[in-house]
Amino acid sequence: MEPGTVDGSESMMSDSAFQMVAIGLYFAAMIAIGFYAFRRTSDLDDYMLGGRKLSPGVAALSAGASDMSGWLLLGVPGAIYASGLIESWIVIGLVVGAWLNWKFVAPRLRAYTEIANNSITVPSFFENRLRDKSHVLRIAAGAIILVFFTFYVSSGMVAGGVFFESSFGSSYLTGMLLVAGVTLCYTLFGGFLGASLTDVAQGLLMLAALITIPVAAIIATGGPGEVVNLVQAADAAHNAANPGDEIHRTSLFFGGSFLAIVSAAAWGLGYFGQPHIIVRFMAMRSSADAKAGRRIGISWMILTSLGAIITGFAGLAYFFREGVTLDNPETVFLRLAQVMFHPFVAGVVLAAVLAAIMSTVSSQLIVCSSALVEDIYRAFGKEASSARLVLFGRLGVLTVAVVAVLLALNPDGTILDLVGFAWAGFGAAFGPLIILSLFWRKLTSPGAIAGMIAGAVVVGIWGQTDALSSAMYEIVPGFIACLVFAVVVSLVTAREDDDIQTEFTEMAEASSGTAAKTA
Repeated sequence: MEPGTVDGSESMMSDSAFQMVAIGLYFAAMIAIGFYAFRRTSDLDDYMLGGRKLSPGVAALSAGASDMSGWLLLGVPGAIYASGLIESWIVIGLVVGAWLNWKFVAPRLRAYTEIANNSITVPSFFENRLRDKSHVLRIAAGAIILVFFTFYVSSGMVAGGVFFESSFGSSYLTGMLLVAGVTLCYTLFGGFLGASLTDVAQGLLMLAALITIPVAAIIATGGPGEVVNLVQAADAAHNAANPGDEIHRTSLFFGGSFLAIVSAAAWGLGYFGQPHIIVRFMAMRSSADAKAGRRIGISWMILTSLGAIITGFAGLAYFFREGVTLDNPETVFLRLAQVMFHPFVAGVVLAAVLAAIMSTVSSQLIVCSSALVEDIYRAFGKEASSARLVLFGRLGVLTVAVVAVLLALNPDGTILDLVGFAWAGFGAAFGPLIILSLFWRKLTSPGAIAGMIAGAVVVGIWGQTDALSSAMYEIVPGFIACLVFAVVVSLVTAREDDDIQTEFTEMAEASSGTAAKTA
């Protein structure tokens, strides 16, 4: 390897061929899983929620893979490479938020959604739980999901196009359409079960990649101690060359204010309101499965997060020793794979990046489809046969995918920026309502509507105001606004409803072995 470059020469054609074979095999496996799920899908409950038959392992790995997109393999190692441990506060916040979500939300939500008229989506659960006869809450929540996730899906397709463009030199359009086509294929026919089962395969692939890459890099660098020494040497060289821009990448606190750390960790608040994640709780076989799901899911999350962080450090140490400076730190994971392994294995690692992107896109497509069919179409009193509803669900997936592809034809940074904005929007608009629905008997439909609107509006205004968003991530004020409005308006509009109280008590008893006592 020549100093100052990542690779002394252009990749050989045979290397690209090996890598494309590995990715081709990955695509074929995903389509095969989708076909398997298609044969097990017969009605709308199957298509939207897998018939509530997910095992703890499938639910946990599916939730993790659909959550952790390409940022886990590219963004986190790149941030650690560039700035150090101070960037890990987002990861810490996410792990804590995910644990709380599994511990307190998962068992009660699984029980309550079945008790409340077998609700198969988050908006329909709100309506059934709060007896909203006007359908305003359900339709508004469905519309929010549809709008935000359409752009969210588009951002994933943009990431797929950029991936092929940067990794293989293909055109952006070709790469984007390839990722969109394969993801659409197994999601369109396999539905929720197809998305969940492919998520398991993708989650395991991500885990394997995030263990083998840092281990190989550490060994190649000379061991853990040498990695630390080289990182500190890289810091010293940077500080000597840039006196006004001091950096200490092994410090968890250096370079970040208290508000910045709180703002980063606050990403964890978003978990309570992410429809594509919490729907996995609803799809488990029973509330009792939440305990095993939590252990599997959080173990996967800790291992992959640590792998991503260590990859950033090991990559910095390795390339610093070689005299190499990466122009784009977010390529450190990919560059290590190309240097450490045979081209076919490197292709498998590249497939792991695609897995991270595609698992999130497929989950979001299903949620968008459910918003169209279950939360908007059926909310207007439209009924149809089971087979026709499944057909409408597939048409919903196709419609959202086509719109997302059209948006992705002209990639714009604002679409990618919307990912963080959408995470905050869902977390603030839905998160407090999920918690209150499960733990507070007095929540009312007007209170939920007021809270949802307040959370979304505050996130919108705060996130688009540079002075505010630079000081604090918009999910924090949005979450607080939703919580305050929901509680205050519910107290004002509270009324006794024996059916609601009976269902709440039944839910608490059904999940008594794993849920906390009611408020």
